[in-house]
Amino acid sequence: MGKLYLVRHGQASLGADDYDNLSELGQRQSLRLGQYFAAKGLQFESVLIGGLKRHAQTWGHIQIGMTGSDTLAQALTPSIWPGLNEYDSDALIASVHPAPLAKPFTPEAYRAHFRMLREGLRQWANGAIVPKGMPSYADFVQGICAALDHVRIQHCGNVLLVSSGGPIATAVAQLLGTSPEAFVELNMRLRNTAVSEFAFNPKRHSLLTFNTLPHLDAPQLAEWISYA
Repeated sequence: MGKLYLVRHGQASLGADDYDNLSELGQRQSLRLGQYFAAKGLQFESVLIGGLKRHAQTWGHIQIGMTGSDTLAQALTPSIWPGLNEYDSDALIASVHPAPLAKPFTPEAYRAHFRMLREGLRQWANGAIVPKGMPSYADFVQGICAALDHVRIQHCGNVLLVSSGGPIATAVAQLLGTSPEAFVELNMRLRNTAVSEFAFNPKRHSLLTFNTLPHLDAPQLAEWISYA
């Protein structure tokens, strides 16, 4: 039986012109996770990532954290899976709120951003809308399931998957057979560099843990916990 570690990317750059870059905190979160993996003696036979910059940057800092340890030295080239890319949050918001929203630099604007995103996700997951430039939710699910099937069929050890909140929440929702509304709630709860674990064999995946932060489980690291 193998184990799949699904990791959400580190904190990105919400409100910036290019969200798809790790913030300084996101880099530290990812590096710390790699150090945690190394301390646990974890080795991965394969790494799958989405095609976004924040996915590659997160894996890069995880790998630095892992190879910087005396207990583990490895260099893995990740396999890039476009099906692990995140949905387009701007397109989702525009589909339910055509007028431009203020940049989320204030608490009020931040709340408005995520309120509209939640509603866009709900309608998309229920099949009510297909935002411009995005796949249907059914096609989005298929891209994620293809990556899970690959892991299940091709591997039998530890596998690392670095992606975003939407794909990871979708993977968990598919395993549990939840409603579209539950997918949205799972998505909105995922924290940066959170680890979810699946056990797998050639026939199926099973959920072991969801949205854990063992690498940040210390009082002095409480301020490193983030959601966006």
